[in-house]
Amino acid sequence: MTPTPTPVRPAEAADLVADPLRFGVGARVTVAVMCDRYVEVVLGVLGSVRTDGLVVQTGDVSTYVGGHEADLLRYLTDLVDAVAATGEHAAVTLHLSRGCPGEVRCALPGGAGPREVVLPPGRRTGRSGAAEWALYPLADDVRAGVVPDHMRDIEAAIDLARASGTFRGSEHFVTRLEGDVGALVETVVGAWARAGRGVQHVTSHVTFSLNSPTRRG
Repeated sequence: MTPTPTPVRPAEAADLVADPLRFGVGARVTVAVMCDRYVEVVLGVLGSVRTDGLVVQTGDVSTYVGGHEADLLRYLTDLVDAVAATGEHAAVTLHLSRGCPGEVRCALPGGAGPREVVLPPGRRTGRSGAAEWALYPLADDVRAGVVPDHMRDIEAAIDLARASGTFRGSEHFVTRLEGDVGALVETVVGAWARAGRGVQHVTSHVTFSLNSPTRRG
């Protein structure tokens, strides 16, 4: 259970927002490879991706990656691309979070404020995939005139996917994305960061399907 938020001083809030780890910016990633070499493939992929500027902790269920959104964009693009490059049928499950009042690595209170960042363009890899994606702007703090409007931010994220050319349609509980895996990661991370310009706590879930033998089209 998340403890009751305590007020935070403006200077303290600014320090919390400026530090991605103290603000709880990060991801949990799980790679599943459908082949009998899955241990070799998964460990090889995880070991091949640069982790500069990031905190990385690999467990038996998932890998935690914490740090600046731009570093996460680079890492996740490289990771998904490396999985796709193996040629094996695989899935990558990604859970993004930022600004959680209950984040275990910090004492971030509700009302610390949103965090605005400018991300660099994503990298196109030349490898394609599909994804099922959901975004959750958890606008549960109404201080400073913030009015919760989850659909406003979700619709803006879908518009971003349309503009990037990765949007393929709405399905039960998710939005389907298709295209270059770099563009898919850019869409997901970019929409998550953009929603965070006005909402402190934003999470996103996505499952990437790579080299699927039943790929549409």
